Amino acid sequence: MSIEVQNESGAELDEHRLQRLGRFVLDRMRVHPLAELSVTAVDEATIAELNAKWMDKTGPTDVLAFPMDELRPGLVNAEPEEGVLGDLVLCPAVAALQAEAAGHATQDELDLLTTHGILHLLGYDHGEPDEHREMFALQAQLLGEFLGHESAAAQHAARQPASDDRG
Repeated sequence: MSIEVQNESGAELDEHRLQRLGRFVLDRMRVHPLAELSVTAVDEATIAELNAKWMDKTGPTDVLAFPMDELRPGLVNAEPEEGVLGDLVLCPAVAALQAEAAGHATQDELDLLTTHGILHLLGYDHGEPDEHREMFALQAQLLGEFLGHESAAAQHAARQPASDDRG
């Protein structure tokens, strides 16, 4: 799975965490292992420009999703379709404001926005009440599983003895 994360925002960003999150979500959604995803973090002016051009909306937003090959989640007993999932554009400055308003860390908001954007790339939407319930429940489930996975990985790493290179 190719997940490219670029930080053009000027803000500090944990690119490796976003890659791990992207890989985790795509694995859980049974997306083809050779699918490609691009995540780019930009500043407020850049995302406002993209928001105006592609969404006909004014001002900066938190995340924009640009699907490419219209991939969908894989089915349990079927081979997933190969292709390019698409591009996510995140704005860490907007995420920081939303995180403050919600009372959680900016990284938590970026995790949420990344998961939310990937679900949009996979065809999920939240325009109707039923769609909203389904998408946000799945988003919460995926984030919870990822956080549990990250915690378990950190605990495992902490238990590993340091290597001794004095040989």
